[in-house]
Amino acid sequence: MTRLGQLRSETRFNLLGFRRSPAATFFTVVLPIIFLVIFTSIFGNEIISSTGARVATVYVPGILALALVSANFMNAAIVTVIRRESGVLKAMRATPLPPWVYVGGQVAASLVLTVFMTALVIGIGWLGYSVEVQPGAVPSLLITLGVGAAAFSALGLAITCVCPSEQAAPAITNMCVLPLYFVSDVFIPSDGAPRWMTLIGDVFPIKHLAVALGRTFDPFSEGVPMPAWHWLVLGVWGVFGVLVTVRFFRWTPRN
Repeated sequence: MTRLGQLRSETRFNLLGFRRSPAATFFTVVLPIIFLVIFTSIFGNEIISSTGARVATVYVPGILALALVSANFMNAAIVTVIRRESGVLKAMRATPLPPWVYVGGQVAASLVLTVFMTALVIGIGWLGYSVEVQPGAVPSLLITLGVGAAAFSALGLAITCVCPSEQAAPAITNMCVLPLYFVSDVFIPSDGAPRWMTLIGDVFPIKHLAVALGRTFDPFSEGVPMPAWHWLVLGVWGVFGVLVTVRFFRWTPRN
């Protein structure tokens, strides 16, 4: 089998494992939709006086950011730790499969999930709340999704280096992202938040992903949105994740 064929096979294997995991399906696919419906039901879909946009225009890109983090960061981290501690990765290293093919299959599967969740969230936003991606913003949306998916896939593999067991992986990954959702324009806008909370959100990549996605849904934006600063921050975090993974990633169980 060629390397490309191995990569396709590994991608299918990861997607099949995801489909057969009810927990992964719920947290990656179902939970973001639940959050979208809950928040738009609680706060309504009225026009925000400060921006002139409707509430759903804020929540659709925020929930899309949450879905992307779940598909690329949390899913990759938890699955990788489970395979490492169960000995699957150790056995895989004894086969002719190159390490980059395994990592590439994991990233490719995450990209497929990203495309699926993007279509699902945008479709629900359009059908249920009349939220649309601005036509001129489609290239910006694609770049944001690509850069964000790559960055969080790298961070998902990097966080496995500090997860001691498969039982600890869900707790550690949720501990990393859940507090940041509240200071990163995902659950609630950070306007009016204390300065220290705003600074925390500015440091970490989730806010930059949410803000870059929000630009593509803003009906009042002029021209083609090019949030280069947010792409740069996401890229820096992605490079950091790659460096940590290359240096500390383990193929053998820690326990």
